[in-house]
Amino acid sequence: MQDLNAENVTDAVIAQMATTPDPRLREIMEAAVRHLHAFAREVNLTPEEWLKGIAFLTAVGQMCTPIRQEFILLSDTLGLSRLVNVMHDSQGREAAGTETSLLGPFFREQAPEIALGGSIAQRSQGPEIMLYGQVTDSAGKGIGGAWVDVWQTDAEGMYDLQAHDPEVMEMRGRLRCDAEGRFHFRTLKPLGYSIPMDGPVGELVRKQGRHGFRPAHIHILVAAPGYRELVTALYFGDDKHVDSDTVFGVSKSLVVTDRTDLPDAPVPRMPSVRYDFTLSRETDGSGGRVGSDPSKLVPAG
Repeated sequence: MQDLNAENVTDAVIAQMATTPDPRLREIMEAAVRHLHAFAREVNLTPEEWLKGIAFLTAVGQMCTPIRQEFILLSDTLGLSRLVNVMHDSQGREAAGTETSLLGPFFREQAPEIALGGSIAQRSQGPEIMLYGQVTDSAGKGIGGAWVDVWQTDAEGMYDLQAHDPEVMEMRGRLRCDAEGRFHFRTLKPLGYSIPMDGPVGELVRKQGRHGFRPAHIHILVAAPGYRELVTALYFGDDKHVDSDTVFGVSKSLVVTDRTDLPDAPVPRMPSVRYDFTLSRETDGSGGRVGSDPSKLVPAG
């Protein structure tokens, strides 16, 4: 038996976990203990403050439901989801591949398939735009038959899970590129929106003096056999929060502007966005959806 103090308790905990059979679990938990203990020492954490922290985490868990995942929202607003994405993005992805962004919590499997040129807005009303481009490999060759999933808010800043019955799918669709990897579809220009501010994460964001808004964006998932699945989003540069996304999803390469003077637009003079997506070859089997766990969850988006 040894007397434990602020310095040696960390080693005692790590020593007791040394028998963990799974080497990756052992590595992760040892690092977690070291950093958590170092954090407590750095800020001289008091028992009262730690109990408040436990109460906060408890409230985050209690806020979670089948259609709302407050822990994902916490991860997003702390930039942890973005960090994990960036680290994963740098491993095995060719330099020419399109940059990724957060998947967000509103992705849904089995979105309705739409024809090229069709619209993902079946019920919603608002300013219409065209999104078009090509899916290519790193050499610029079109990837015929690639699948493109899209989902977004409507022109009022609401996802279908918020605006309609959960069985309704709106402002989302799945389309298959042509033989040259080209695609085009109609949609509504999305609106930026606030993350849910009625829970413990929203309260924390307010206490930090943050606005809690996400800029207007369209989520994109592109997939083709033999290529790493691309999860990204396009952000509209005229949104006032594009430089201060509360979940840190925006990258310069993903900022777009709708224009009426694009010479190759499928519909002349219609507000349009052209964006070409480049897929990396799947080299290590680690491609896939990174960031917020998708299906039927409702915080950041």
